[in-house]
Amino acid sequence: MGQSNFFKLLTQEINRIDKAGSTKRKEKIIERFTSGKPPRAIINKKKYYIFNANDYLSLKYRAELKKGEHQASQLFGSGPGAVRFISGSLKIHADLEKAVAKFHHRDDAIIYSSAFAANQGVIFPLIAGQAKTSLIQDKVLVVSDELNHRSIIDAIRLAGLPKEQRAVFKHLDFKDLEAIIKNAIKKYDRVVIVTDGVFSMLGQLQDLKQLQLLKKKYDSKFKNGLITVVDDAHGVGALGNTGRGTEEVYKAQADVLIGTFGKAFGSDGGYCTASQTVIDYLRESSATYIYSNSISPGTAGAAISAIKLMTGSKGKTILRTLHKNIAYFKKQAAAANIPFAAKSNHPVQPVLIGDTLKTKAIVASLFKVGFLTTAISYPVVPLGRDEIRVQINTNHTFQSITLLIKALKKLL
Repeated sequence: MGQSNFFKLLTQEINRIDKAGSTKRKEKIIERFTSGKPPRAIINKKKYYIFNANDYLSLKYRAELKKGEHQASQLFGSGPGAVRFISGSLKIHADLEKAVAKFHHRDDAIIYSSAFAANQGVIFPLIAGQAKTSLIQDKVLVVSDELNHRSIIDAIRLAGLPKEQRAVFKHLDFKDLEAIIKNAIKKYDRVVIVTDGVFSMLGQLQDLKQLQLLKKKYDSKFKNGLITVVDDAHGVGALGNTGRGTEEVYKAQADVLIGTFGKAFGSDGGYCTASQTVIDYLRESSATYIYSNSISPGTAGAAISAIKLMTGSKGKTILRTLHKNIAYFKKQAAAANIPFAAKSNHPVQPVLIGDTLKTKAIVASLFKVGFLTTAISYPVVPLGRDEIRVQINTNHTFQSITLLIKALKKLL
């Protein structure tokens, strides 16, 4: 009785998850990486090609980032010590925020311990006031793409709005989005539209130019306007000729941009960049900024080094290499008749399998022959849309990509 019954329920739930084939807790332990190109993961003394990492530009291996990390750690120590409003901000954190704002052509930026924390810390206070005395009213409609990341979904839930104030528009469907906005006129004082820039399971992009055209069209229809919030964690560093992400692809700026240092930038932590007014408000209202430690000084130093690298001539060369590798993978996959869950020009290339157990089996078979890939299954993707998410990076060689294509063709 009592607690033991609850623990039995937990055990039963774990068994249910395992039976469904969607187990996530049995991670493979990577002992180290080889020094060759491409670097390969060592697991139980065996080498594996890495095709399941978000490190699209392979920056985490570069000397520039390691040097930046070391120098910052030497100056400021191994950790932040406390939250910033208590012990003060380290200069390395302030320098990183300035670098982010400059990179994205914004007034200011604010950094978080992770991109998940950034979404929660940004979206929640933009929806609802954070104190009983707040002037931010809750007569707001929040609209979200149906395939948005879990961090966005959870951030919206945190605000505790009633169901009628939370709308979901069909994936990438601007007609549906516009219909929702039209229906909100005279019902709400403002609208917040939240979307991923790149949808990480499919490599699809949200058309930010169309999004901002809708914003311009309907902003004046609401007392307090319409604001767009874009999480471009998978876009920044991977897309555009200078790596400025989905905004660069569509030549359009979101009102509020959320990103990460933990993917293409090869470091860790999340950030938000926007107008000075928005950032000042977030510093006063964002719980995951106010009450949580920032990233370590070394991590911040590595992130600054990544931004410096990407704004120079080396950065353009790195990006060209990534885009050549993506094009080569797509060409070879097409020749091998490998099916995809979506068309993607992003490093994320979703190979469609359509069955949970089969997807797991193919990923296991790829592992046996030396490839690290990831099975993506329900509820992360819809039922029947199970996929192997292949992720391309700059350290891949044409030879390693060809080997993966041959292995996939044999198993499909």
